[in-house]
Amino acid sequence: MHFSLSLPALLTALALSLTAQAADQTFTRLRKNDTAFLVVDHQLGLFSLVRDFSPDQYRNNILAHAALPKVFNIPTILTTSAETGPNGPLPHEIVELHQGAPFIKRNGEVNAWDNADFRAAVKATGKKQIVLAGITTDVCTSFLALSLRAEGYEVFANSDASGTFDQRLADEANDRMRAAGVTTLGMFAITMDLMRDWRNTPGTAEILPFLDKYLTAYAFLARAHGAAVTNGTLLPGETTS
Repeated sequence: MHFSLSLPALLTALALSLTAQAADQTFTRLRKNDTAFLVVDHQLGLFSLVRDFSPDQYRNNILAHAALPKVFNIPTILTTSAETGPNGPLPHEIVELHQGAPFIKRNGEVNAWDNADFRAAVKATGKKQIVLAGITTDVCTSFLALSLRAEGYEVFANSDASGTFDQRLADEANDRMRAAGVTTLGMFAITMDLMRDWRNTPGTAEILPFLDKYLTAYAFLARAHGAAVTNGTLLPGETTS
């Protein structure tokens, strides 16, 4: 077998290619005034298919995904797939939270983007950035995310609120989306990038109650600080910076 390039030359070319790819990975910021949220097939029947999260954790995550855009006054579109069958309806908490929001009940289309009413609702928002999550990650989330990318949208997939049959399928779906330019990130990162500064509005006063309800680890961190300030005492050995 004959190679036209020497091994060192091949390695150099590969390194240059990887460097060029890395240079293209710019940090795309979420802009709260140019963002829409999509709740995709978070249905009661489909919920039972999710195995890469515990049921309690995943219930919390999908409710957090639906609640977050209300904090920032971001438009939200709901959609379901064949909800009168075994897929079931959306949780009532989500529907009640978004009364008056566009709610597209698809009767056949697997990929929500194939539904004309759904496409029209997304385009009607006038937003260029889309945050979405759905069941399952490898179908409902990724098919739609890839379709939105093909239409020129900046797409952010909430990996906390997208679930599927197992972790391997989730990893493969996230890899596929990232390769197409979709940003995958969790709820805390989405929240922080939308807020950007605790002194903003929404800021501390609005975000801490949201985190207190949906992100226990950070909630108890904030509560511990509040208790320390109120109590004003330190245990022996504790120091302050």
